[in-house]
Amino acid sequence: MKRIFVINGGQVFGHSGGKFNKTITDKTISFFENNDGFEVRSTDINQPYDIKQEVENYKWADVVIYHTPVWWFQLPNEFKKYIDLVFTEGHNNGIYHSDGRSSANPTINYGTGGLMHGKKYMLSTSWNAPKEAFTLPGEFFNEKSVDEGPMFGFHRMNAFTGMEPLESIHFHDIEKNADVPNDLQRYEAHLNKIFINEYKMELSA
Repeated sequence: MKRIFVINGGQVFGHSGGKFNKTITDKTISFFENNDGFEVRSTDINQPYDIKQEVENYKWADVVIYHTPVWWFQLPNEFKKYIDLVFTEGHNNGIYHSDGRSSANPTINYGTGGLMHGKKYMLSTSWNAPKEAFTLPGEFFNEKSVDEGPMFGFHRMNAFTGMEPLESIHFHDIEKNADVPNDLQRYEAHLNKIFINEYKMELSA
């Protein structure tokens, strides 16, 4: 059994109702519940949560799946708060031990003190920005991808814990040009590719 921990970081705030990320989160949970070989737990950052239990969820999981909108090129504030609280609670308790350095040679090995080696994570993000803003010359993100640009720090955060990335998926133009049925179809294909096709290959290896 692969153990999947799903986090909905789609904060409800201002004009954002969090509906798209709630839909994607529900799709994720349903996908794993309807396929053999998986156990699933989930957290919605809009609902009350117990910090110690969240650490246990990270320790329990083989794969952590993050769903988040991107607000001002960062995580929503309540999702960032969740990470700060949970990762701090996870210090010397399953998430990380230290920054990896020693006082004998403090200039090397930064970021090697994670305790979650062997685990993986997957990121989905949603954007008002169209995908062309990341790919076309002269457009806003200077031809930097989501993962190499705005979410670079998020990926290094997970690397700090020892986790390794699965292929991300990003949803664009959610506010002005949304195509949710197509996004859901594309997302299901993404899940099948990573967790069904590759998982079966792993089992048969």
